[in-house]
Amino acid sequence: MPLDRHAQALLDLQALTGFQGFDTMPVAEARADMIARMADAPREPVARVEDRATPSGVPLRLYWPATDGNARPALLFAHGGGWVLGNLDTVDGSCRTLANASGCVVASVDYRLAPEHPFPAAIDDTLDAFRFLLAEAGALGVDPSRVAVGGDSAGGNLAIASCLKARELGEPLPAFQLLIYPVADSSCSTPSFEEFATGFGLTRNAMRYYWRQYAPRPEDAEHPLASILRADLAGLPPAFVLTAEYDPLRDEGEQLARRLQDAGVPATLRRFDGQIHGFFHLGHLIPDGKTAIAEAASALRSALGA
Repeated sequence: MPLDRHAQALLDLQALTGFQGFDTMPVAEARADMIARMADAPREPVARVEDRATPSGVPLRLYWPATDGNARPALLFAHGGGWVLGNLDTVDGSCRTLANASGCVVASVDYRLAPEHPFPAAIDDTLDAFRFLLAEAGALGVDPSRVAVGGDSAGGNLAIASCLKARELGEPLPAFQLLIYPVADSSCSTPSFEEFATGFGLTRNAMRYYWRQYAPRPEDAEHPLASILRADLAGLPPAFVLTAEYDPLRDEGEQLARRLQDAGVPATLRRFDGQIHGFFHLGHLIPDGKTAIAEAASALRSALGA
């Protein structure tokens, strides 16, 4: 279908202001710019917000919805940003909305960023945060049997990679995966990468840049914990996979959903036609973002009995 008019307006505004992409800036400047761009995102009130850290020092921000005193399901959420950008503040609004709409305690993880901390540091931090939620479930009011992992873009990659790592180590797996236009392969060679290489926000050159920062060694970029499509996906938790029509990552996300299904993993695929990468967090600018969060929350409620 045609590009959504709100997404087109955002792209037009970026072109008018001369925005060339975060990959064209020095890393520190790009990080500050992303934070500034998300500063005006609406932030719903929640029952409680608390900043915590795992015993090894990985920062977390926890959001509690209104509670009835019973143990809640939980979602560990890893932000996007090409493993290079983003922090707890850039997804604060979305995490608040997800907590309220899903009935889950949402824990946002501030994993270490590349290029200072390349693969697999971010995976280790994400898995460490999941272990923390299980270990502290009682004190947090969380049901340890109903803890999901999720994330958008690079965060979606980290969510499923943490499942693969836990399986490899023989540790408990999450109950569910919420994968929002996840990064799944380092080749950047699918038809959607060809079709939407430029002009739709996220570019092919940007993704290649992010991959170079995160996995500078070719063997790391090709590792199944980085290029998820190369992994054995059998035995992973059920998943909800969301993609966007005008996103270079669309095809690898949809391949991932099919690969999960082929491996016997219950996986639901939802494509948002007319949409661009990043719209999930931009409901204040692109109404489909609000719809996407509502559907993600519904998937969490159904899977976790929230």
